[in-house]
This record gives sequence, structure tokens and C-alpha cells, in this order.
Amino acid sequence: MTADTYLAPKRLDEALEALRGGEATILAGGTDLMVQSQSGKTPIGPKLVNIRRIAGLAGVVRADGEIHIGALTTIAELLEHELVRTHLPSLAEACDHFASSQIRNAGTLGGNVCNASPAGDTLVPLLALGASVELAAKPDAAVTTRAMPLGEFIVGPGKTQRKPAELLTAIRIPVPAAGGVQRFFKFGTRPALDIAAISLGLVTVKEGGVLRHVRLALGAVAPVPMRGVRAESMLEGRRLDPALIEAAAAAARDEVRPISDVRASDWYRRELVRNMVKRMLTDVSQS
Repeated sequence: MTADTYLAPKRLDEALEALRGGEATILAGGTDLMVQSQSGKTPIGPKLVNIRRIAGLAGVVRADGEIHIGALTTIAELLEHELVRTHLPSLAEACDHFASSQIRNAGTLGGNVCNASPAGDTLVPLLALGASVELAAKPDAAVTTRAMPLGEFIVGPGKTQRKPAELLTAIRIPVPAAGGVQRFFKFGTRPALDIAAISLGLVTVKEGGVLRHVRLALGAVAPVPMRGVRAESMLEGRRLDPALIEAAAAAARDEVRPISDVRASDWYRRELVRNMVKRMLTDVSQS
């Protein structure tokens, strides 16, 4: 199916006007949309709205204790940005394992979030970092915005709480505390090109050997990227030792709800989670 109307607005309010009525398909980088539309998974609506020319929807800034990332910021830009590399190294590492350089140059963070794949590379570090999304709409003459945690925004494979007339404009991440520890791991046959069989993100603060504010995120092991809340509660306020590491890794394995597919079986994904959480925590204990 092809669109009857193609629009390329240069202002946010123009784009939101175009989205009113709910019959529009949004085009940003197109790296997911083009593949999905040709396969029939995501039909193109009567209006195709290209948002790449909208001023102010790209870039990374620090403000009010948060790092704001515009939805049109490409994966390549994130990988090289000093704020991201300094304060969000787990996100930078995920970007380094994101597809090919050609895809990183075109694909946007907002597109990866809205695609809502359980194996989305940026979603795991964003979830561990406590990210939230910002959405804009224009129900009448004025532009309105709302925000929600990323963990609430994604509700199923390919499904989000974005309404048809809304546009995701930014991702907001609290600036991590000084002395924080971040880790990211992705397992695939070719980690930089393949869809993840599993991925893990850990964000915590290590104070005198004790872990505080532990957030463990897991991808490709449930219908949506998920938090390992039982493993987190076991680790919170504790000093890492071999017994605790083993117990937390087993808890993470037992929390996930993976499927079997062409990339890995249910059992293999669970064992990968246990082994990789154990390896990650061991590395943190020795750092």
C-alpha cells in the first residue's frame, strides 16, 4: 500500500496538524518502516509524514538534572556525543552494537523506541537508566505534551502508548549519580549486526563496595524489555560476593519469560541470562 499524500513539515506544530485524524504514517530514519511496510507488517497509511526536517527534534542537551535526547537524534550521533559517552556509557555501548554503520547513520533513537521491539538495542540501557519519553499532540490550537516512563510506554511487541495523533519528541534520562557503574551486554551470532538473542543493562552506584540504586534491565527475554526486580532487590544495599552473585543470576534467569525462535531456545536464553548476569556482576565486584 502506498500513501495518497506525502508531507514533509519543517515545524512541530505542522507535523502535529498532519497527524490529526489518525490516518498518518510517520517516517523518520525509515530503517524499520521500509522493511516492515514491504513485508506487510506495517501498511503505509493514506498520509506519509516525513518528520526529518523538523527543527529542534534532534540533539543532546543537559538541563534540569536530565539529559534530553531529541527523537530525531541518530544512533551514530549518540555514539559520538560527549554527554552520552561521559554520562551514559551503557547507551553508547549499545549504539556501538547497533546494526551497521549505514543503519546507525539513518536510524533514530525515537524510531528505535517507537518500534518497541523486545530486542531493541537502545531500550535495555534506556530502561536501566530510568528514561522517560515525551509526547506531543495538537488536539486544538495549542500544542500539548505529556511524559511517561519508558517501561510504561512500551506495552507489547511493536506496541506503545503513543496515540495516533501524537509524536514522540524526546527521551529524557536523569543524569546518573557520580560514582555510578554502568554495564551493557548483547549476545548474538554477530553482535553488531544481528538482532539480540538476549541483552542486559545494569546501572548502579557502588559505595564502599555496597550496591545502591540497582537497576537491571533485560531484553529479548519477554514480550517487552523488562526489569529484573527480584535480582535487583537481592542486590540492593549488599556487598557483592560469589554466593550473592550466583543467587542474583539465578533469580534473573527465573524472572525472564523468553520464547524459542530461530535465534535461540527458551532454555538457552535463560541460561544465557544466568551466565551473563553472573559475569557482569563479577566484573562489577572486581572493578
